[in-house]
Amino acid sequence: MTALLYQIDERGVAYLTLDRPDLHNAFNEELIAELSDAFTDLASHDRVRAVVLQGNGASFSAGADLDWMRRAAHYDELKNLEDAQRLSDMLYLMDSCPKPIIAKVHGNAYGGGVGLIACADIAIAVEKARFALTEVRLGLIPAAISPFVLKAIGPRQARRYFLTAEPISAACAKDIGLVHQVVADETSLHDQVEITIGLLLGNAPGAVSAAKALVHDFAERPITPELRSETARRIASLRTSQEGQEGIAAFLEKRRPNWVH
Repeated sequence: MTALLYQIDERGVAYLTLDRPDLHNAFNEELIAELSDAFTDLASHDRVRAVVLQGNGASFSAGADLDWMRRAAHYDELKNLEDAQRLSDMLYLMDSCPKPIIAKVHGNAYGGGVGLIACADIAIAVEKARFALTEVRLGLIPAAISPFVLKAIGPRQARRYFLTAEPISAACAKDIGLVHQVVADETSLHDQVEITIGLLLGNAPGAVSAAKALVHDFAERPITPELRSETARRIASLRTSQEGQEGIAAFLEKRRPNWVH
């Protein structure tokens, strides 16, 4: 039985739906493997223009599945290392996916669920959503998700929430940079995600991927001559690309470019 629903609509929008509602979409080996496969496929899927990550049921994702944790408690250190590496690899596949990813967040997002949100490019949550990094309550740490959460909220906020395991409201999650936007209810959440999809679909798909790569490759790097040369090389490449030529021509001719349908 699948733990993830993967659908692509006629617009080229992929929907990844965590589908373990009875367990609040908690992570286990199966869900991690299916997410890894999905992000691997999306990275090279020419028709996909945007991705929405969401959860069925009452929660976005409650973090680690208790049965999975119970099994891991009996693994030796090597098997635990392999298990943790698979989670880290999945998060990296999501974080580095060239397609823009929207996290559509309702209900609770704990532990690994926070990691998924941190790896999304755009995160929109309902007012009643709640977040937490609760690993230390169990004698553990949010190790695999930490590089991605640190990029999203910064070390100062992480020093509080990694240590206290306290609940984080949607408003607070927005203040610390975990989510971009908070909306009143699930109807508003659906509407705002559709608005965001519309914005993404209005932009050149290759340029969107290249813009995402700019952030991934250059964030927090010192501004060296080598970095400045690389930025110049990238814009020069896009200016002479077929997509760049079409975008400039469409602007000058006051028409829609060919990627807008």
